[in-house]
Amino acid sequence: MCKGDDVNCPQFEAHYRSFKEDLNVERRSFLKSGFLAAGGLAALGAGGGISLVTPALAQASAARQPQQRAYHYLPATADTVHWGFFSKTLKPQVEIDSGDIVTIETLTHHAGDDLERMVEGDEGAESVYLWTKDKKGVDRRGAGPTDPAVYKKGSGEGMGVHILTGPVFVRDAEPGDILEVRILDCTPRPSANPKFAGKSYGSNAAANWGFHYNDMLEGKKREVITIYEVDVTGSKSWAEAVYNFPWVPQTDPFGVTHTTIDYPGVPVDHALTTRNYDVLKGIRLPIRPHFGTLGLAPAEADFVDTVPPSYTGGNIDNWRIGKGATMYYPVAVEGAMMSVGDPHASQGDSELCGTAIECSLTGTFQFILHKEADLAGTPLEELNYPMLETQTDWLVHGFSFANYLQELGPSAQSDIYSKSSVDLALRDAFRKMRHFLMTTKGLTEDEAVSLMSIGVDFGVTQVVDGNWGVHAIVKKDIFAGRG
Repeated sequence: MCKGDDVNCPQFEAHYRSFKEDLNVERRSFLKSGFLAAGGLAALGAGGGISLVTPALAQASAARQPQQRAYHYLPATADTVHWGFFSKTLKPQVEIDSGDIVTIETLTHHAGDDLERMVEGDEGAESVYLWTKDKKGVDRRGAGPTDPAVYKKGSGEGMGVHILTGPVFVRDAEPGDILEVRILDCTPRPSANPKFAGKSYGSNAAANWGFHYNDMLEGKKREVITIYEVDVTGSKSWAEAVYNFPWVPQTDPFGVTHTTIDYPGVPVDHALTTRNYDVLKGIRLPIRPHFGTLGLAPAEADFVDTVPPSYTGGNIDNWRIGKGATMYYPVAVEGAMMSVGDPHASQGDSELCGTAIECSLTGTFQFILHKEADLAGTPLEELNYPMLETQTDWLVHGFSFANYLQELGPSAQSDIYSKSSVDLALRDAFRKMRHFLMTTKGLTEDEAVSLMSIGVDFGVTQVVDGNWGVHAIVKKDIFAGRG
């Protein structure tokens, strides 16, 4: 029987509509069924183990919340996403109270690499990726110029690439507060094309901004796209390569030719590419779905490039920011204005070639607001950077410039790309971990330095995002003997 996958069926259109409706229901119901299995909303937020949120702070923050938690669903469409920038000036897509739970759909900005697998039949993705000779579904793509007399490749060009869903406005959030973001779930978005039912797909671009690009054998620079398949039924915990192809010049629907990957969302015409299906045979890449870009709007500028991370989070590209993780962010503007995107199926530390497996995901988040007045004497009192907590670890994020928008001045959003280094990022991570150990664990500087050398793991988060990153991980159980 036709399930919307047989164009020769006399009732193909009706069957295809039914398929898409079922798919939408599936997307929106997966979380609720999970909630019921776990005992509903009341079961969430119980936590466990040692947390940065002390019992007293948790009690104070809970007392400020409405008695009833609300649940919200934010789909990804041309009306709910902003492409390539954070902004405090955006209209919120949803307003919530502290304690509320929001399921948010996110789309990869690399879906144009294989529209058949990652966009076709998906109404939300189709609306975002719409691009004809007359218009784009989302015109502005980046924090750059929007004047046709200035840009050459497209509106917003040159600064920012990620599709972000949001922003989420948290009522009563003000500068000086801390927003706790719990990632309750993180699930690959299934392909809406019935030819690929039960599968999700992602793209890895070994691109011109990758660390490897100027160090290729025989000096043969090239950009290569690899498409990966992810099983969404849960029967496989790995991704497998489907094919790869070298980038060749692509002319977008507005008539601009892109000789390199230089503008987000350019639809790849595979009539021009050469696909190699004999790639990475027998290799299984463990999936660890996470959000490469998750953060709050900064205060320093109205439109901020999504590529470099900073003190309010953003494009941190740490694969640990997935299901079960909790992020803490300093609030810089009223409402916090949280946006999320750059979804990844998997990534290694460094994101060396320029991207992860860029794969659309749906995440579920709980937002807890901690007011500045309640922070005194807690581990969050002086937090001025994005921090990650898991059941077993604390992790600080260091950057070449902790707040590049402030430190580099009026031209920060262009200068940052030429000024970053791993040395600077390591220095920042060291200083943040030293501060964390001294203030939250009561260590002396000498104790903290010794502990960092023997009990803290420093790793390169990424070397491709303009503001390079180094993270420092300390195990919670190191402090088990302190009572």
